Amino acid sequence: MTLFHRLFLVAIAIVPAYSVGASGDDNKEHGSAQGTEQATSAAEVAEGEVRKIDKDNKKIIIKHGVIKSLDMPPMTMVFRVKDATILDKVQAGDKVLFKAEKSEGAIVVTEIQRAK
Repeated sequence: MTLFHRLFLVAIAIVPAYSVGASGDDNKEHGSAQGTEQATSAAEVAEGEVRKIDKDNKKIIIKHGVIKSLDMPPMTMVFRVKDATILDKVQAGDKVLFKAEKSEGAIVVTEIQRAK
């Protein structure tokens, strides 16, 4: 098994652990619509490096630093993307700035751009 496959399997195992509370406490405290709205506005810009893009499945693998708004340590993981067209803005190897949020039980990249 290659290193990439091992990292991919680890990333898949980690994603559910971080998304367990995505529709839980936040939405109870603020109501469903408000909880979603707050998550969107609270998304911070994170830094990372694109490792792989999967346009067919609307997924991207990013090695990233700490994402405080998601209480996430640095790691390499698979993200879904909100809109597949954002995958056209970057390619594997690019240093990027991106925003991600919890949505429907997954962590989703909502914006991305190449870092300058």
